[in-house]
Amino acid sequence: MTGSGPWIPGEAGSEARRHAPATLRNRMAIADVLREHLPRSGTVLEVASGSGEHVAYFAEEFPALDWQPSDPDADALVSIAAWCDGIVNVAPPLALDASASDWPIARADALLCINMVHISPWNATLGLLTGAARLLAPDAPLILYGPFLQTDVPPAPSNTAFDESLRARDPRWGLRQAESIERIAAGHGFTRDRLIEMPANNLMLVFRAG
Repeated sequence: MTGSGPWIPGEAGSEARRHAPATLRNRMAIADVLREHLPRSGTVLEVASGSGEHVAYFAEEFPALDWQPSDPDADALVSIAAWCDGIVNVAPPLALDASASDWPIARADALLCINMVHISPWNATLGLLTGAARLLAPDAPLILYGPFLQTDVPPAPSNTAFDESLRARDPRWGLRQAESIERIAAGHGFTRDRLIEMPANNLMLVFRAG
């Protein structure tokens, strides 16, 4: 996909390696936060890996961790495999739909999800939190990144415009309230560890499994 918008399956051309324009802009800032919250070793499951550019970058930044990318889209799986070819600490991508009741992985030491919550139906977020509760051991991190709304914080004009464009594309999409996610996460035994303001009006929500 060209321009500055998100990478969306089916709109990114025919090359095996897809490109999400925001990746080059945000990956270093995300990695800086991950350094504080990821375990020193173990498996990090990335849900909705999209083009695969993030996991390829993070795998090289965190070589002591094993990375498990995933996505429900067939074209995304091809792109992830292409970006991660030859990176020894990245496993082959899994076909994983966050909203499904069964995931093709039994456990993980951390779960990372970047820019999925607003570009998917709400039941994908509900499934993400349910699945994370099954997979993660106590104190393991669940880390979400993207543009979120906050009840007591006026949204940036760019986020308002982005939300409108997403809902026009698919009425099931749109920016979510951070407080709604926190409330549902708490029902699955998670506590919010940090809410971090990120560049370009994004947030990082870090939860810990109970």
